[in-house]
Amino acid sequence: MMGTLLLLFIVVPAVELMLLIEIGRHIGTLPTLGLIVLTGALGAALARHQGLAVLRQVQEETAAGRMPAAALLDGVLILLAAAVLMTPGVLTDAFGFLCLVPACRRLLGGYLRRRFGRAAREGRVRVSVSSPGPMRDVTPRAGDSSGGTPHRLDS
Repeated sequence: MMGTLLLLFIVVPAVELMLLIEIGRHIGTLPTLGLIVLTGALGAALARHQGLAVLRQVQEETAAGRMPAAALLDGVLILLAAAVLMTPGVLTDAFGFLCLVPACRRLLGGYLRRRFGRAAREGRVRVSVSSPGPMRDVTPRAGDSSGGTPHRLDS
């Protein structure tokens, strides 16, 4: 964990700074600043557009009674993309734009789901679900085809 934090907070910004200095040396200061502003604005616009599409998908799946897990993960990755695209840097911009490509997002989402599932199976992550009020009776009524058995999720 400490190595990951070291990488995120020291190594990545140092490499980003080095790359920006080198780009500035080759194309000039003003074009480099323009590139930073352009990638930030373009990334924000793309993230907004895709984020709204994912929000509609979450609403549709929820209205249909399905858990929108994939759409929620897409939303988290789009939010991450927007955050890194707003920070100046070449590597973070590349990562952010990759998160905005649906095929790359599916690959990254699959990796994250597998890693989270492994951590949950190994007991390194605990998932707890609770409701804001008292537990309701969810016993299926006669003629209900859900076939479900009521479970307490918070035990």
